Amino acid sequence: MTDTVPQYLAGAHTAMSREEALAILDRLAEHLRNGTTDMAPEQLQVPISYYLDPEQWDREIREVFHRIPLPVCTSAELAGVGDYKALRVVGKEVILVRGKDGRMRAMLNVCRHRAMKLLPEGCGSTRHGFVCGYHAWSYDTAGRLTGVPEESTFGPVDRDDYSLVQLPCEERAGIVFIGLTAGMEFDVDAWLGPVLPCLEALELDKCTHFTTKELSGPNWKVTLDGYLESYHFGALHPGTVALTNHSNRATFDQFGPHVRNVFALKSLNAMLDTPRDQWDPAAAMGLVYWIFPGMSIAGGWRERTVISTMLPGDSWGESMTWQTTLLRTPPQTPEEYEEAAKTAEWFFAAFRDEDYTAQTDVQNGLASIPDQHMIIGRNEIAVQHAHETLRRLLAGESVHDVP
Repeated sequence: MTDTVPQYLAGAHTAMSREEALAILDRLAEHLRNGTTDMAPEQLQVPISYYLDPEQWDREIREVFHRIPLPVCTSAELAGVGDYKALRVVGKEVILVRGKDGRMRAMLNVCRHRAMKLLPEGCGSTRHGFVCGYHAWSYDTAGRLTGVPEESTFGPVDRDDYSLVQLPCEERAGIVFIGLTAGMEFDVDAWLGPVLPCLEALELDKCTHFTTKELSGPNWKVTLDGYLESYHFGALHPGTVALTNHSNRATFDQFGPHVRNVFALKSLNAMLDTPRDQWDPAAAMGLVYWIFPGMSIAGGWRERTVISTMLPGDSWGESMTWQTTLLRTPPQTPEEYEEAAKTAEWFFAAFRDEDYTAQTDVQNGLASIPDQHMIIGRNEIAVQHAHETLRRLLAGESVHDVP
């Protein structure tokens, strides 16, 4: 772990009105004075089998992940025409590509001839499209089949029927959303609901992509739990996150299935001794939006925003995270580049060496008590909300009318 503490306040950015931000800061200040935090009405007990059962996981994939808009990356990662990203999303091979018309498209990364994977995982740019390495069938950036070598001997191939399988795909607020089922109903605006204006105010679509790093982890729900509470900051992150953030001092606001957590930074302590009209919300509040089921947007008021996209892997015991750092202003000097790189590595190392190591130990521990339950505290209100959202989706209930 690098000993460089990130410069949180460089280039502070206002993502809401000052009065709205001050209202949240008032809540944090009250918690800091009283030793409290936003809380749920009661604790929640979750059966350990809920994390361990492969049949439960299969149902979550079929009935949730294959039916809702999934945030998979940021628009800034694919800013130019022809930019593409190949990735494996919840067991499916996917290509994201920005076409000549500027539109982002998603399609299965599978050649229609012999189901060969077209592209290795990773990013790149193309002017003309993609060519399968097995028999050289070719496709343009819209996924249309453009070439079948020696078609006179192969036989005629209908270009419409054998183009790449298209997936629903839309961009909102600088985030790329896809659907993993071809032809599925796909209404990103309805899915985001009241959180959309909050995301738009972050202006992620105006940011520059700096880095994206991959990190494998345990079961997606085990991993999710760690993103949504600050109760663990002091114990798990004494030399990193806890240097700048208070533990267990946070506000919680829900937007249908989505969440806004705001954590109290330690800079708030000194600010409380100054007049309220002199308070600087961006200097004292750690803003995090969680877009269900797996995107954390942290630091949206600052020069650097860290976006972690976490989704299930290929089996119940695996997840995959892409951690992306966006910058408001591209580095202008080698020194600025080095400082940004150190900050990006600082965040990634904290997740890798502390959060994900602990969550792997959690998963290993769960197998020893499969007939017990997990207790989620009143102070872990966002964790409770995420599990309640999942329960509602699996029960076929609305997740946008939660009181």
